[in-house]
Amino acid sequence: MVRVATLLLLRHGRTTANADGGLAGRQPVELDETGRAQATAVGERLKGLPLAAVVTSPLVRCRQTLELALPQAEPVVEEGLIECGYGSWEGQPLKKLAKEPLWPVVQQHPSAAVFPEGESMAAMSARAVAAVRSWDARITAEHGPEAVWLACSHGDVIKAIVADALGVHLDLFQRIVADPASVTAIRYTPLRPFLVRLNDTGGDLSGLVPPPRKRRRRAARATESDAAVGGGAGAAP
Repeated sequence: MVRVATLLLLRHGRTTANADGGLAGRQPVELDETGRAQATAVGERLKGLPLAAVVTSPLVRCRQTLELALPQAEPVVEEGLIECGYGSWEGQPLKKLAKEPLWPVVQQHPSAAVFPEGESMAAMSARAVAAVRSWDARITAEHGPEAVWLACSHGDVIKAIVADALGVHLDLFQRIVADPASVTAIRYTPLRPFLVRLNDTGGDLSGLVPPPRKRRRRAARATESDAAVGGGAGAAP
């Protein structure tokens, strides 16, 4: 399809805060039993993929997920992938936060949301998108367009990266879902990003590995960012 590196966005497994209906934010919450099982299961799906690099949010739930999913990997911490700074909202029940005046802003106009004593959602989106695009360019340069790499992060961070890839305003990012231990795949071409998979929680991931590159005429390279009219043939069987 497209001769560029492939980014796999992995959300961490379920945490104790997720299970209790709380907002963890940047607190050091850990995976619960379900989350550990999810991490192990996604590891089976990722097994055998030739990952050129693995990067991660510095928070413990992401690092635990990778320890279970990819025990042989040596993840590099990327601060740009850290959870949104929810400030004084962190650690509070979501049902309580839903009564706050800021809650409708977060739901309907997140680009204007600034968390008390915390970060704005616009700032979170900007630094996360900058981080993955920088890593993607670096990995493509170092490992070539067949490279596949993985970034482990958080729900809102992944949703913001997907919104950017789709070219939609951050105010629409609440329409996107990123479940615990889900895999989302993006390819950044010179003209546009392609969202290859979204919130994938089951099935074979081997089709995301590009086939070996064949020699092509130089003129053909100009079409690498073009979408397949009619939908294309999909991944090779």
